[in-house]
Amino acid sequence: MKHLNKMNLSKFKMTPKQKLRVQKGLVCAAVIGIFLLSEEALAQDGGGSLGVAASEIKKYKAGAKLLINAVAGVVGLIGGIRIFNKWQNGDQDVTKEIIGWVGAVIFILLVPTVLDSMFGA
Repeated sequence: MKHLNKMNLSKFKMTPKQKLRVQKGLVCAAVIGIFLLSEEALAQDGGGSLGVAASEIKKYKAGAKLLINAVAGVVGLIGGIRIFNKWQNGDQDVTKEIIGWVGAVIFILLVPTVLDSMFGA
């Protein structure tokens, strides 16, 4: 701020309040300019890092697929038992439970297929 005080602003016949406002505006413009220039320096290509991340994910794909199928089996079995119990107890919302259970099983069985299509076979 010291170098801004050395500027010759007296020839514009401003009050001290106006001078301070001009100095603040100059500082603000300088800060904005620095941010805009640094943003261009930070905007670099991320293609290399995305390729590395994709190859790392491909390493775990087979294990993840097996884990998802195992979880699908357990969830399907537990859901089937829950529905059977509701059916035997005569609950009114068994149809809604069956539709939800079938939808969940279809979804969890399609997840490995989507992973294969995203990260290659």
